[in-house]
Amino acid sequence: MTPAVSWRLLIGLAVLVLAGCRSADRSPEAGAGGVAPAGASAGPVWTTDGPPDVIPPGLENQPDPIPRFEPPSARGNPKTYQVFGKTYRTMTSSAGYFATGRASWYGRKFHGRSTSSGEPYDMLQLTAAHRALPLPTWLRVTNLENGRTTLVRVNDRGPFHSDRIIDLSFGAAYKLGFAHKGTARVRIEALTPGGGARRTDGDAPAMSAPPAVVATTAAPAVPQRFVLQAGAFSTLEAADRLKARLERVTEIRAYVVRVADENLYRVRLGPVQSEAEAIRLRALITASDLDPPMIIRD
Repeated sequence: MTPAVSWRLLIGLAVLVLAGCRSADRSPEAGAGGVAPAGASAGPVWTTDGPPDVIPPGLENQPDPIPRFEPPSARGNPKTYQVFGKTYRTMTSSAGYFATGRASWYGRKFHGRSTSSGEPYDMLQLTAAHRALPLPTWLRVTNLENGRTTLVRVNDRGPFHSDRIIDLSFGAAYKLGFAHKGTARVRIEALTPGGGARRTDGDAPAMSAPPAVVATTAAPAVPQRFVLQAGAFSTLEAADRLKARLERVTEIRAYVVRVADENLYRVRLGPVQSEAEAIRLRALITASDLDPPMIIRD
């Protein structure tokens, strides 16, 4: 038995152990991301998840896809949707979004099924599922345990385990080096297609050059700070619970304040030094199934 065959066999055995836990993530009647598919699946049907029967040579070295401008998915972006009786909210923009947490992957059980965007799921492509980001969204994913990185296109919904922030295709997990163990700690960052260069969709014109900067003698702008208010409660206990959850999600300190002459405990984050950072934190909080916080100028 060659080392390559031996390693692939170990992957298969490890996934069979993990499959029972992972398959509970999705409804049996649902598509790849937990939303009912538009039509019947093509190809063989597996009852347990796992890798493909044959892993194509060089799959770990497949090139990153090139982000391109695309219209929002017509069926993949409802304001809210339900899975297993729980309601999830979707984001209208991915601008500035990044997060750190655990990633999982899904494979052959969902191969060929309709994703939440209506596209067929291909476990060998570099794609992903996210609970709240707009479909499609382009992400850079970095495996924090080994430094490997890849770009993926989010076209599906999931994962529906609260301790995971993204569900990657088998191909993406294989490229990132954690397909053999099921999950890994990752950092995900939303990308702007084109990055200021020429658009890659054929019908769109090239982006024009920015206008020349004209010097002025205006007074320097006064620095602005922003605070996020995530909730208001009549009891300190409820406020403390939200405070603790916000700190786990954002990895920054939250606090509880009580305004004079009011019987409410308000939970806040910040101040932060830019509106862009406040918007990023609001997106991160919303993607964690919490109500969108209010952004207040400090």
